[in-house]
Amino acid sequence: MAYKNLFIDLDDTLWDIHQNGRECLEEIYRDYRYNQFYETFEDFYRVYMPSNNYLWGLYREGKISKDELIVERFLFPLRRFGIDDPYYAKKVSDDFLERTTHKTKLIDGAIDLLEYLKPKYRMHILSNGFSEVQYKKIKNSGLRPYFSKVILSEDAGINKPHPDFFTYALKATNSRRDETLMIGDSWDADIVGAYNSRIDQLWLNSDSKNEKPRDFEPTFTVHSLEEIKGIL
Repeated sequence: MAYKNLFIDLDDTLWDIHQNGRECLEEIYRDYRYNQFYETFEDFYRVYMPSNNYLWGLYREGKISKDELIVERFLFPLRRFGIDDPYYAKKVSDDFLERTTHKTKLIDGAIDLLEYLKPKYRMHILSNGFSEVQYKKIKNSGLRPYFSKVILSEDAGINKPHPDFFTYALKATNSRRDETLMIGDSWDADIVGAYNSRIDQLWLNSDSKNEKPRDFEPTFTVHSLEEIKGIL
């Protein structure tokens, strides 16, 4: 293998979006007194998360806009209680997103892996996350020094997994397809996207996600960041 460039996803590949996001949602539940709607945080979380994941899927596919995503995900759990105000939902979303920028929990082994990889490769972050959030998260969690460039879907004007996103990233980082490896946790956004763009893929299939590859086998599959050191 002659990889020179690593494209690495951010959320749930390096930055622990589940734990950090959950902590922020608990704060929102408490500070906005959502106990008047849901008896426990877990009750709220069980309604919020499936809808949030569904909306992110639509956003990746370009079927809804960023504004629709951030408003609808906070309206959905409250609409049944008579709250259907997009301005209110935008305010809650802005608060939530700002809180996430101060959370710094990383996936186990993230810094150790980056220290191992940095002398050997040029590394770039590729993310569908929002620009007003991702740059702060990367800086505050100590990730910025490891990466040459941060490529966001808002910069490219299109989301992973669309091949145009990966073409944009290759041009922006002056990288060749045959010298580049995409590392990510999302089968659809990272692995299928890279595969369709003729870029090798390393799938971080952690946390017993039980996602089964469809149509093809990724170039590599690991279950922890530590295993990547045995490949690269």
